[in-house]
Amino acid sequence: MTRDQYTFDDPRTRFPVISPEVQQQPEPGLQSRMTPVPDLGESTYRGTGRLTGRRALITGADSGIGAAVAIAYAREGADIALTYLPAEEEDARHVIEVVEAAGRKAVAIPGDLTSASFCRTLVEEAVAGLGGLDAIVNVAGRQIWQEGIDRITDEQFDLTFKTNVYAPFWIIKAALPHLGPGSTIINTASLEAYSPAPDRLDYATTKGAINNFSKGLAQQLVSKGIRVNVVAPGPTWTALQVTRGVDPETLPEFGSSESPMGRAAQPAEQAPAYVFLASAESSFVAGETLNVNGGMVTP
Repeated sequence: MTRDQYTFDDPRTRFPVISPEVQQQPEPGLQSRMTPVPDLGESTYRGTGRLTGRRALITGADSGIGAAVAIAYAREGADIALTYLPAEEEDARHVIEVVEAAGRKAVAIPGDLTSASFCRTLVEEAVAGLGGLDAIVNVAGRQIWQEGIDRITDEQFDLTFKTNVYAPFWIIKAALPHLGPGSTIINTASLEAYSPAPDRLDYATTKGAINNFSKGLAQQLVSKGIRVNVVAPGPTWTALQVTRGVDPETLPEFGSSESPMGRAAQPAEQAPAYVFLASAESSFVAGETLNVNGGMVTP
Protein backbone atom coordinates (compact mmCIF):
# COMPACT_ATOMS: atom_id res chain seq x y z
CA MET A 1 0.00 0.00 0.00
CA THR A 2 1.28 3.44 -0.92
CA ARG A 3 1.44 5.64 2.17
CA ASP A 4 0.20 9.24 1.99
CA GLN A 5 -1.32 11.84 4.32
CA TYR A 6 -4.64 9.98 4.24
CA THR A 7 -3.20 6.67 5.47
CA PHE A 8 -4.74 5.51 8.75
CA ASP A 9 -2.04 4.77 11.31
CA ASP A 10 -0.73 5.59 14.78
CA PRO A 11 0.29 9.29 14.87
CA ARG A 12 2.97 8.57 17.46
CA THR A 13 4.89 6.41 14.98
CA ARG A 14 3.74 7.92 11.69
CA PHE A 15 7.14 9.60 11.43
CA PRO A 16 10.24 8.38 13.26
CA VAL A 17 11.37 9.68 16.61
CA ILE A 18 14.58 11.48 15.70
CA SER A 19 17.61 12.00 17.90
CA PRO A 20 19.72 14.38 15.83
CA GLU A 21 23.44 14.53 16.41
CA VAL A 22 24.78 17.86 17.65
CA GLN A 23 25.28 19.88 14.47
CA GLN A 24 25.48 23.54 13.51
CA GLN A 25 25.54 25.57 10.31
CA PRO A 26 25.99 29.27 9.67
CA GLU A 27 22.69 31.10 9.35
CA PRO A 28 20.49 30.60 7.29
CA GLY A 29 21.65 27.00 6.82
CA LEU A 30 20.84 24.36 4.22
CA GLN A 31 18.31 21.62 4.84
CA SER A 32 20.09 19.31 2.41
CA ARG A 33 23.09 19.23 4.76
CA MET A 34 21.14 18.34 7.90
CA THR A 35 21.24 14.93 9.58
CA PRO A 36 18.60 13.60 9.19
CA VAL A 37 17.21 15.60 6.27
CA PRO A 38 13.68 16.86 7.11
CA ASP A 39 10.74 15.19 5.36
CA LEU A 40 8.88 17.63 3.11
CA GLY A 41 6.34 15.09 1.92
CA GLU A 42 8.06 14.53 -1.41
CA SER A 43 7.19 10.82 -1.28
CA THR A 44 3.96 10.98 0.69
CA TYR A 45 1.85 14.04 -0.07
CA ARG A 46 -1.01 13.21 -2.46
CA GLY A 47 -2.99 16.02 -4.01
CA THR A 48 -6.73 15.87 -4.63
CA GLY A 49 -7.30 19.14 -6.53
CA ARG A 50 -8.19 21.23 -3.48
CA LEU A 51 -6.31 24.31 -4.76
CA THR A 52 -6.77 23.93 -8.50
CA GLY A 53 -5.98 27.15 -10.34
CA ARG A 54 -4.80 29.03 -7.26
CA ARG A 55 -1.76 31.34 -7.27
CA ALA A 56 0.20 31.43 -4.03
CA LEU A 57 3.15 33.45 -2.77
CA ILE A 58 5.04 31.49 -0.11
CA THR A 59 7.92 32.90 1.93
CA GLY A 60 10.67 30.67 3.27
CA ALA A 61 9.79 28.14 0.59
CA ASP A 62 13.28 26.73 0.14
CA SER A 63 13.16 24.37 3.13
CA GLY A 64 11.25 23.28 6.20
CA ILE A 65 7.58 24.14 6.58
CA GLY A 66 7.55 26.65 3.71
CA ALA A 67 8.96 24.08 1.31
CA ALA A 68 6.50 21.42 2.46
CA VAL A 69 3.65 23.89 1.91
CA ALA A 70 4.91 24.72 -1.60
CA ILE A 71 5.03 21.03 -2.52
CA ALA A 72 1.57 20.36 -1.08
CA TYR A 73 0.04 23.39 -2.80
CA ALA A 74 1.54 22.39 -6.14
CA ARG A 75 0.19 18.86 -5.84
CA GLU A 76 -3.20 20.36 -4.98
CA GLY A 77 -3.12 22.31 -8.27
CA ALA A 78 -1.66 25.72 -7.34
CA ASP A 79 1.08 27.69 -9.06
CA ILE A 80 3.73 28.97 -6.68
CA ALA A 81 5.95 32.03 -6.26
CA LEU A 82 8.75 31.04 -3.89
CA THR A 83 10.95 33.44 -1.99
CA TYR A 84 14.07 32.63 -0.01
CA LEU A 85 17.53 34.03 0.69
CA PRO A 86 20.05 33.75 -2.17
CA ALA A 87 22.25 31.58 0.07
CA GLU A 88 19.44 29.00 0.14
CA GLU A 89 19.39 28.47 -3.64
CA GLU A 90 20.55 24.86 -3.37
CA ASP A 91 17.54 23.88 -1.26
CA ALA A 92 15.18 26.02 -3.35
CA ARG A 93 16.20 24.23 -6.57
CA HIS A 94 15.02 20.93 -5.07
CA VAL A 95 11.62 22.38 -4.18
CA ILE A 96 11.24 23.99 -7.61
CA GLU A 97 11.93 20.62 -9.25
CA VAL A 98 9.22 18.95 -7.15
CA VAL A 99 6.71 21.74 -7.90
CA GLU A 100 7.40 21.54 -11.62
CA ALA A 101 7.20 17.74 -11.56
CA ALA A 102 3.63 18.22 -10.32
CA GLY A 103 2.93 20.15 -13.53
CA ARG A 104 2.72 23.54 -11.83
CA LYS A 105 4.56 26.81 -12.34
CA ALA A 106 7.32 27.79 -9.91
CA VAL A 107 8.43 31.43 -9.92
CA ALA A 108 11.65 31.81 -7.94
CA ILE A 109 12.22 35.23 -6.34
CA PRO A 110 15.27 35.19 -4.05
CA GLY A 111 15.89 38.16 -1.77
CA ASP A 112 16.03 39.54 1.76
CA LEU A 113 12.69 39.92 3.52
CA THR A 114 14.15 42.36 6.04
CA SER A 115 14.09 44.94 3.23
CA ALA A 116 10.77 46.74 2.79
CA SER A 117 11.60 47.55 -0.83
CA PHE A 118 12.31 43.91 -1.61
CA CYS A 119 9.00 42.83 -0.05
CA ARG A 120 7.16 45.23 -2.35
CA THR A 121 9.18 44.10 -5.37
CA LEU A 122 8.51 40.48 -4.39
CA VAL A 123 4.76 41.01 -4.64
CA GLU A 124 5.08 42.76 -8.01
CA GLU A 125 7.20 39.93 -9.43
CA ALA A 126 4.87 37.27 -8.03
CA VAL A 127 1.84 38.95 -9.62
CA ALA A 128 3.67 39.27 -12.95
CA GLY A 129 4.97 35.70 -12.87
CA LEU A 130 1.72 34.05 -11.81
CA GLY A 131 -0.74 36.38 -13.50
CA GLY A 132 -2.22 37.40 -10.15
CA LEU A 133 -2.41 36.28 -6.54
CA ASP A 134 -5.00 34.36 -4.52
CA ALA A 135 -3.00 33.32 -1.47
CA ILE A 136 -0.27 34.84 0.69
CA VAL A 137 1.51 32.37 2.95
CA ASN A 138 4.08 33.86 5.33
CA VAL A 139 6.30 31.12 6.72
CA ALA A 140 9.85 32.53 6.74
CA GLY A 141 11.19 33.03 10.24
CA ARG A 142 14.31 33.80 12.23
CA GLN A 143 15.09 32.20 15.59
CA ILE A 144 18.32 32.54 17.58
CA TRP A 145 18.60 31.18 21.12
CA GLN A 146 20.31 33.20 23.85
CA GLU A 147 20.63 32.32 27.51
CA GLY A 148 19.48 35.73 28.72
CA ILE A 149 18.15 39.10 27.60
CA ASP A 150 21.61 40.57 28.18
CA ARG A 151 22.91 38.38 25.32
CA ILE A 152 20.33 39.62 22.78
CA THR A 153 21.93 42.40 20.76
CA ASP A 154 19.97 45.26 19.26
CA GLU A 155 20.84 43.86 15.83
CA GLN A 156 19.45 40.39 16.65
CA PHE A 157 16.25 41.85 18.10
CA ASP A 158 15.79 44.11 15.06
CA LEU A 159 16.45 41.39 12.45
CA THR A 160 14.15 38.92 14.20
CA PHE A 161 11.29 41.41 14.21
CA LYS A 162 11.95 42.49 10.61
CA THR A 163 11.92 38.88 9.41
CA ASN A 164 9.02 37.59 11.48
CA VAL A 165 6.71 40.62 11.83
CA TYR A 166 7.67 43.46 9.50
CA ALA A 167 8.00 41.28 6.39
CA PRO A 168 4.45 39.85 6.60
CA PHE A 169 3.15 43.40 7.18
CA TRP A 170 5.01 44.75 4.14
CA ILE A 171 4.01 41.83 1.92
CA ILE A 172 0.34 41.81 2.88
CA LYS A 173 0.05 45.56 2.47
CA ALA A 174 1.58 45.38 -1.02
CA ALA A 175 -0.53 42.36 -2.00
CA LEU A 176 -3.94 43.63 -0.90
CA PRO A 177 -4.73 45.49 -4.16
CA HIS A 178 -4.30 42.15 -5.97
CA LEU A 179 -6.45 40.02 -3.65
CA GLY A 180 -10.14 39.59 -4.36
CA PRO A 181 -12.98 37.82 -2.55
CA GLY A 182 -12.04 34.22 -1.86
CA SER A 183 -8.38 35.01 -1.38
CA THR A 184 -6.59 33.85 1.74
CA ILE A 185 -3.74 35.06 3.93
CA ILE A 186 -2.03 32.57 6.22
CA ASN A 187 0.57 33.66 8.75
CA THR A 188 2.80 31.48 10.89
CA ALA A 189 2.91 31.84 14.66
CA SER A 190 4.25 29.15 17.00
CA LEU A 191 3.65 27.33 20.23
CA GLU A 192 6.08 29.98 21.54
CA ALA A 193 3.28 32.56 21.25
CA TYR A 194 1.56 30.79 24.16
CA SER A 195 4.41 29.09 25.99
CA PRO A 196 7.55 31.16 25.39
CA ALA A 197 10.87 29.44 25.94
CA PRO A 198 13.06 31.73 28.04
CA ASP A 199 16.04 31.28 25.70
CA ARG A 200 14.00 32.35 22.64
CA LEU A 201 12.68 35.58 24.06
CA ASP A 202 12.71 37.77 20.95
CA TYR A 203 11.43 34.97 18.69
CA ALA A 204 8.56 34.14 21.05
CA THR A 205 7.63 37.82 21.26
CA THR A 206 7.36 38.05 17.47
CA LYS A 207 5.13 35.00 17.35
CA GLY A 208 2.74 36.51 19.85
CA ALA A 209 2.70 39.66 17.74
CA ILE A 210 1.92 37.68 14.57
CA ASN A 211 -0.99 35.97 16.28
CA ASN A 212 -2.46 39.27 17.47
CA PHE A 213 -1.79 41.06 14.16
CA SER A 214 -3.53 38.29 12.22
CA LYS A 215 -6.65 38.26 14.37
CA GLY A 216 -7.05 42.02 14.01
CA LEU A 217 -6.38 41.90 10.28
CA ALA A 218 -8.92 39.09 9.88
CA GLN A 219 -11.61 41.39 11.25
CA GLN A 220 -10.59 44.13 8.82
CA LEU A 221 -10.56 41.96 5.72
CA VAL A 222 -13.45 39.57 6.21
CA SER A 223 -15.83 42.26 4.89
CA LYS A 224 -13.88 42.09 1.62
CA GLY A 225 -14.24 38.32 1.41
CA ILE A 226 -10.57 37.77 2.27
CA ARG A 227 -9.86 35.30 5.06
CA VAL A 228 -6.86 35.64 7.39
CA ASN A 229 -5.77 32.73 9.57
CA VAL A 230 -2.72 31.43 11.41
CA VAL A 231 -0.89 28.13 11.80
CA ALA A 232 1.02 27.71 15.05
CA PRO A 233 3.47 24.81 14.78
CA GLY A 234 5.06 23.06 17.72
CA PRO A 235 8.62 21.65 17.62
CA THR A 236 9.35 20.81 13.98
CA TRP A 237 12.63 19.55 12.51
CA THR A 238 13.86 22.32 10.19
CA ALA A 239 16.99 24.32 9.43
CA LEU A 240 16.08 26.74 12.24
CA GLN A 241 17.20 24.11 14.73
CA VAL A 242 20.75 23.77 13.34
CA THR A 243 21.46 27.49 12.91
CA ARG A 244 21.44 28.36 16.62
CA GLY A 245 17.65 28.28 16.80
CA VAL A 246 17.97 26.10 19.89
CA ASP A 247 20.81 25.20 22.23
CA PRO A 248 22.90 22.79 20.10
CA GLU A 249 23.46 20.48 23.05
CA THR A 250 19.70 19.81 23.27
CA LEU A 251 19.36 18.57 19.68
CA PRO A 252 19.50 14.82 20.54
CA GLU A 253 16.30 15.28 22.58
CA PHE A 254 14.65 17.76 20.21
CA GLY A 255 10.86 17.50 20.45
CA SER A 256 10.74 14.15 22.23
CA SER A 257 10.79 15.64 25.72
CA GLU A 258 8.29 18.45 24.96
CA SER A 259 5.50 17.00 22.87
CA PRO A 260 2.93 14.58 24.34
CA MET A 261 3.25 12.81 20.98
CA GLY A 262 6.75 11.85 22.06
CA ARG A 263 8.52 13.25 19.00
CA ALA A 264 9.13 16.35 16.91
CA ALA A 265 7.01 16.99 13.84
CA GLN A 266 8.29 16.80 10.30
CA PRO A 267 7.49 19.69 7.90
CA ALA A 268 5.26 17.33 5.91
CA GLU A 269 2.91 17.17 8.91
CA GLN A 270 2.47 20.93 9.01
CA ALA A 271 1.58 21.37 5.33
CA PRO A 272 -2.00 19.98 5.46
CA ALA A 273 -3.02 22.72 7.92
CA TYR A 274 -1.94 25.35 5.40
CA VAL A 275 -3.79 23.51 2.61
CA PHE A 276 -6.99 23.44 4.67
CA LEU A 277 -6.84 27.16 5.48
CA ALA A 278 -6.26 28.07 1.82
CA SER A 279 -8.98 25.79 0.47
CA ALA A 280 -12.70 26.45 0.18
CA GLU A 281 -13.22 23.76 2.83
CA SER A 282 -12.37 26.40 5.42
CA SER A 283 -14.71 29.03 3.94
CA PHE A 284 -16.21 29.88 7.35
CA VAL A 285 -12.85 29.99 9.16
CA ALA A 286 -11.35 33.45 9.73
CA GLY A 287 -9.21 34.85 12.53
CA GLU A 288 -8.39 31.32 13.69
CA THR A 289 -5.08 29.93 14.97
CA LEU A 290 -4.69 26.28 14.07
CA ASN A 291 -2.24 24.70 16.52
CA VAL A 292 -0.24 21.81 15.06
CA ASN A 293 1.92 20.87 18.00
CA GLY A 294 1.45 17.22 18.93
CA GLY A 295 -0.89 17.80 21.84
CA MET A 296 0.77 20.72 23.64
CA VAL A 297 -2.29 22.44 25.09
CA THR A 298 -2.71 26.15 24.33
CA PRO A 299 -5.35 28.73 25.40
